[in-house]
Amino acid sequence: MIINHYKMKPSIQNYNLGGMGCSAGVVSIALANDLLKARKNCNAVVLSTENITMNWYMGKRKSMLLSNTLFRMGCGAVLLTNKPSFRKSAKYRLLHVVRTHLGHRDDAYKSIYEEQDAEGIRGVALAREIPTVAGDAITVNLKTLGPLVLPAGEKLKFVWNWVERKLLKRHVKPFVPNFRKVFQHFCIHTGGRGVIDALEKQLSLSEKDIEPSRWSLRRWGNVSSSSIWYELEYIEGKGRMNQGDKVWQLAFGSGFKCNSAVWQAL
Repeated sequence: MIINHYKMKPSIQNYNLGGMGCSAGVVSIALANDLLKARKNCNAVVLSTENITMNWYMGKRKSMLLSNTLFRMGCGAVLLTNKPSFRKSAKYRLLHVVRTHLGHRDDAYKSIYEEQDAEGIRGVALAREIPTVAGDAITVNLKTLGPLVLPAGEKLKFVWNWVERKLLKRHVKPFVPNFRKVFQHFCIHTGGRGVIDALEKQLSLSEKDIEPSRWSLRRWGNVSSSSIWYELEYIEGKGRMNQGDKVWQLAFGSGFKCNSAVWQAL
């Protein structure tokens, strides 16, 4: 539809990542990044949208009716390029993409699962295990992201905490690095108020840090994979983005997936 509307040239290459869940926006960024690394002097457009009509549930099972109330239609687009001529007009530079997939675990795989109810009506069931699975997913994701972005001081604190817990057998809480020392802005997927509240507490974020997520959820609802772009637009609209600032986009999705993208404002 987009190719036809804008009459793009026949050599255009398109990829459909439908069914990747609410973290598809970061998955698409990862794919575009890989493609641009392999092809010189190219542009890539990433379009993230939510289509709630495909999985609209018409039955009576409560765990499957829940998705009807959570999701909203939404769409966001971003242009990526490796063309040197666009360097001066570029707004951000992509620093890191970290993807985590817990599909090998049955509880994670079926925490968001498309199936039929007892009457044969198809829909998406949301399990009670989602908060636990999401917590496990972000823990795995941060184990990879942390060493890439954290300053030396935070890394040393993490190592010493591990020594205390694993080698010295001391009863101390696992150390959670202070990611506010690295990132000035946070775009957390609007999976719901509970998700935002949990991440605010787990990552020790301030109310201002999660304001873009709360605003997006309140104003637009859960627009799935496009929510991280709504939040970025909110930060820009408030005039908070400064040159050199780093942005952490964090999204969850069925599978179960947890994906992170790190950008730096130019």
